[in-house]
Amino acid sequence: MGGKKMHTEIIAVGTEILLGQIVNTNAAFIARRLAGMGIDVYHQTVVGDNQQRLTEVIEIAAKRNDLVILMGGLGSTPDDLTKQTVARFLGKNLVEDAAAMKKIINYYAASEKEMTANNRLQAQYIEGSTPLKNETGFAVGEYYQNENGCDFLLLPGPPSELQPMFTNFAQPLLHKQYNHENLLFSRVLRFFGIGESLLVTKISDLIDEQSNPTLAPYAKTSEVTLRLTASAVNEQTAKELLDKMEKKVCSRVGEYMYGYGDDNTLVATVVAKLMQENLSITAAESLTAGAFQAALGNVPGVSHIFPGGFVTYANNAKSSLLDIPADLIQRNGVVSETTAKWMAQKAKEKMKTDIGISFTGVAGPEALEGNEAGTVWIGLAFKEQPVQAELYHFARQRSLVRERSVLTGLDWIRRELLK
Repeated sequence: MGGKKMHTEIIAVGTEILLGQIVNTNAAFIARRLAGMGIDVYHQTVVGDNQQRLTEVIEIAAKRNDLVILMGGLGSTPDDLTKQTVARFLGKNLVEDAAAMKKIINYYAASEKEMTANNRLQAQYIEGSTPLKNETGFAVGEYYQNENGCDFLLLPGPPSELQPMFTNFAQPLLHKQYNHENLLFSRVLRFFGIGESLLVTKISDLIDEQSNPTLAPYAKTSEVTLRLTASAVNEQTAKELLDKMEKKVCSRVGEYMYGYGDDNTLVATVVAKLMQENLSITAAESLTAGAFQAALGNVPGVSHIFPGGFVTYANNAKSSLLDIPADLIQRNGVVSETTAKWMAQKAKEKMKTDIGISFTGVAGPEALEGNEAGTVWIGLAFKEQPVQAELYHFARQRSLVRERSVLTGLDWIRRELLK
């Protein structure tokens, strides 16, 4: 099938996925890897641990695809029925992989546990398949090349087993079998401070005229990502295409772009920049109740630039911990520019850091001091600059007001670092 336009379907097997007890992260992992190989995924299906329904799904998938990838159901329990069902569909028997069986026997011998007969199922694969080694578990995977129809790839369900099996064994095999002239390469741009509708409006002509690379915007909580995908014969050519398109995008909305990648975050970007410039930071939080500092704490190595901070939810805590005069708060209000500035500056002074940031406002649902829910003041004492404060209005529920406040504070710091 070399060079042929592939139709592929991913089938996740597991009642726990249908019930929402676990998230189907495997499908996203496999789809991204296949896209990078130029293999198109046309359908994704989830089916429970039921042989009749699984058979129906396999029959449908086999008719409309060149390759069907099944994930899960390769274990030793009664509801692990994937390989048995596919074997029955193909009219094949199950055979035992000697190396996999030896690994299982050795495990039970070493752990002094009784090995039951059903454990042998994990070492079995469909007759005529290529078995795929499981380096982190016991259930063997397999690839079945069907000369008269659809091919099948069977992978274990646990991500800790599926990902290394796919990367080390299945992906090289698929690349050899279905190699294409052109491969797909993607780049994800991440934006904060601009909504999806406005971002799309500003680059509407690029989207309307897209061919190669293509552009796909995705709205996430409080931010937007834009995936650029180029088709090219090699990575260097794709990079040139992606660089050119990124330059066009950034000429319109570059001020809102903070980083790259599916898994990058605004806090990780800011912390990395602070560490690079060796700038320390602290915070005084009222509205956000420590959420900003918790976000910092999730980034490994942040202790190099974050010595600690303050959570001053009540007014007396602002006075006792930050030495803010009580009459100042009474005159100006806790939700005010003055209070936000004092909080940021006093936190910076007390912790002897380069940067101090503060959050005070109304998370809701009720108003405070005549301010509606979503009213937020953020203060920033940045290095040797005069302390500043900005007023924001976030029209969302309580938890999202806090989340948006934290991200807005991080983005303000990011912008100051770029000056």
